[in-house]
Amino acid sequence: MPLIPIRTESPIRRTPWVNIALIGLCIAAYLAFNVAGVPALIGLKRDLALFTLQPRPLQFLTYQFLHADLMHLAANMLFLWVFGSSVNAKMGHGPYLLLYLGGGVFAAWGFAMTDDRGAELIGASGSIAAVTTAYLVLFPLSRVVILSLMFVIGFFRVPAMVLILLKVILWDVVAMGADEGGNVAHAAHLAGYAYGFGVALLLLLLRGVPRDHYDMLALWDRAARRFAWRRAMAGAGGTATIDGAWIPGRVAAQRTTTDTARLDRAAELRDVISRHLAAGETEQACAAQERLIALDASLCLSERDQILIGRAHYEAGRSPQAAAAFERFLAVYRGSTEAPAVGLLLGVIYARDLQRYELADGVLTSALDRLTDAARREQCLHWLRHVRAALGRPTMEG
Repeated sequence: MPLIPIRTESPIRRTPWVNIALIGLCIAAYLAFNVAGVPALIGLKRDLALFTLQPRPLQFLTYQFLHADLMHLAANMLFLWVFGSSVNAKMGHGPYLLLYLGGGVFAAWGFAMTDDRGAELIGASGSIAAVTTAYLVLFPLSRVVILSLMFVIGFFRVPAMVLILLKVILWDVVAMGADEGGNVAHAAHLAGYAYGFGVALLLLLLRGVPRDHYDMLALWDRAARRFAWRRAMAGAGGTATIDGAWIPGRVAAQRTTTDTARLDRAAELRDVISRHLAAGETEQACAAQERLIALDASLCLSERDQILIGRAHYEAGRSPQAAAAFERFLAVYRGSTEAPAVGLLLGVIYARDLQRYELADGVLTSALDRLTDAARREQCLHWLRHVRAALGRPTMEG
């Protein structure tokens, strides 16, 4: 491979246990079937591979963990580690496992539909193709550190979108026509790409995966709004209608340019904040977040980043800024599993640091209804008693 991906710059905020387990299973299967040399295992490998003319249902799953040789295994596991870890961390373990296995099944089906030679299909390439396009949907603005062995040897950062699309177009679409009769299952790769892209988009639409301002749907939304502004300029007589008001074309153009610039600046600041947080540079992240608020106070970061910003402000002694960050989180992500804990922390800030007891009472009461952890519930009750005493109201009973 002339371009070898080393790592991505997308943050991994939870251990990708499923991805690690899948890599371990593939390595274990390779050692058992390719290295051990036990005749019975060699025969079993043939039964687990997928034969396209007479496939058995179980083979659509088992073929994904078999590999032809060490290079085949190493290349697949490298791509799975580089792109799969971020997808696993973003999606969670159950959805990621279903994405991976489903991608392999769909890739095998796509290959079987186009194969008339009776080929034997093995390898995780179709599953990993699904993972890479899912990565593209979830992290379209991320960059990938690659080792280049072409022309100039060295490490470079390239946009993930460019690298993945080059692989799809050059390695599979173009090479598929040139490699007719070869031993690379390009059709399986293409089916896997389509599956991963479609499933990841569907999960974003259904909120099955946490949304943020960097995923592909967010990019499309911003592009659509820009397009709508440009169309608004084309009103009759050099005017545009925006929110029901007729605006001269020159003014509309100025507003369009301003809005586009604001959206671009907001996206840039969100990216800066995320990178600083991933690097542990909390003060720089907080400074960038203040600039984002100055641009538009209604903007919010991803769930994790918004919590990290609030905690960073609080640890630095900036209680009002911390409270504002947590308020924004609860307004945008009220259905989040983190909302009760954030509400508890916000209530404590209101009560202990800002003496805003009315607000503390409401936030803590709401948090208490949703907290399930016994220690946190007791902490919430403690502060509710304190707040009710300060307000001269009946105290809370455990």
